[in-house]
Amino acid sequence: MKYILEIQAASTDPEKMENIYSVAQQANEEAEFRTDLQLDFENSPDNVLLSAWNSRFAHQPMAQPRRVIKWGIAVALGIVTGLILWVMSNPLWVFRDQLPYFVLFWAPITTLLVLVFLNVVPKRNYLHAAIAVVGLIILCVYILLITPPQPFLTGQDYLILMIIQLPLLCWIGIGIAVLRFRSTSGSRFAFLTKSIEIMITAGVYLIFGVIFGLITTMMFSALGITLPDIITRLIAAGGFGLIPILAVATMYDPAVPPEAQDFSQGLSRFVFTIMRLLLPLTIIVLIIYIFVIPFNFMAPFNNRDLLIVYNVMQFAIIGLLIGVTPLKVDELSPKLQLWLRRGIIVVAILALLISLYALSAVIYRTVLNQLTLNRTTIIGWNIINIVIFGALVASQLRKGLEGWHERLQNVFSKAAPAYLVWSLLLVIFLPILFR
Repeated sequence: MKYILEIQAASTDPEKMENIYSVAQQANEEAEFRTDLQLDFENSPDNVLLSAWNSRFAHQPMAQPRRVIKWGIAVALGIVTGLILWVMSNPLWVFRDQLPYFVLFWAPITTLLVLVFLNVVPKRNYLHAAIAVVGLIILCVYILLITPPQPFLTGQDYLILMIIQLPLLCWIGIGIAVLRFRSTSGSRFAFLTKSIEIMITAGVYLIFGVIFGLITTMMFSALGITLPDIITRLIAAGGFGLIPILAVATMYDPAVPPEAQDFSQGLSRFVFTIMRLLLPLTIIVLIIYIFVIPFNFMAPFNNRDLLIVYNVMQFAIIGLLIGVTPLKVDELSPKLQLWLRRGIIVVAILALLISLYALSAVIYRTVLNQLTLNRTTIIGWNIINIVIFGALVASQLRKGLEGWHERLQNVFSKAAPAYLVWSLLLVIFLPILFR
């Protein structure tokens, strides 16, 4: 927030504000100026000058500077990450005879190197990156110290949950480093959107990486050569370590904040198009599923695996709704906006109904038996996701088409802190409560 104090001081002086803006443009920091002004405007919406500038920026898109990807730094950090994961993939490195260190800690290690890339290239935000790094290190050490030994079943359950929770916390840590602690709803939503694009890009890299690894192995096998385990692990774990940083370097420009990223070209536009195509298909599947539920109503009440599927479904639908929500509606026709909004409302309502059904099944199993580590986790995530779906529907039904996308963005941006708090509670208190 380099310009926030200057903007506040010039909030009643148009000429001074214009001078600050000119300085920011000359320093190639227009995106940072816009973010700081938007943040100040949200805190003082009645200020006439800030309102005028906010309206000006809403109708004046910022010119995208030509991006130069630092492939040398990205590849070097990817190689370092791959080598670390390769060493950790040693089959003898198993934590408490329960879980390989590689499976448990690949995400924190990768995140540390990603944060180096995101902060070395623009040469800023070191403080927030350091806070995220220290926080992740403390959590990893805590998990190592608090996990119950092998004789306790809760130890295994806790570690399995950490396979999911640690990557989520790592993603939130990157968000803290990039967004810092005072960010606008628009910047938070832009980060969410870019995160989805990066994950899809990483998936594409992973597919080609797997194909390359299989072809390499088959070529040597055709010659009657069996690669030793250490080389096989280097190809698999080492290649896996390259993927996250290359995906970030491909899709994210660390020199500009999230809201100033390019969302109009290449894979960004492709992802948005694919998400929109998936929206009607999702509606059809959810409607059919709701009609089928009465014929096998007790299935989730008796089968815990189905409850896990419901949880995965909730997160997948939230990701879909984030992907189809536009950052700006300038390029969308009023008719497309109308139908896109209707589709989002329908999906949110259907997902809400199924989530309430799933929550009732978890509560039923809990009352019938007891509260366990896994049920506590699922109940918490279900409640958070139900609130998100409910808030999405309420935000759209209360008002009309005007500003509909901003209301959706606001709901999603407020959901991130809830994910952070619940994830931290799970990591810290589950092993204490269920010893």
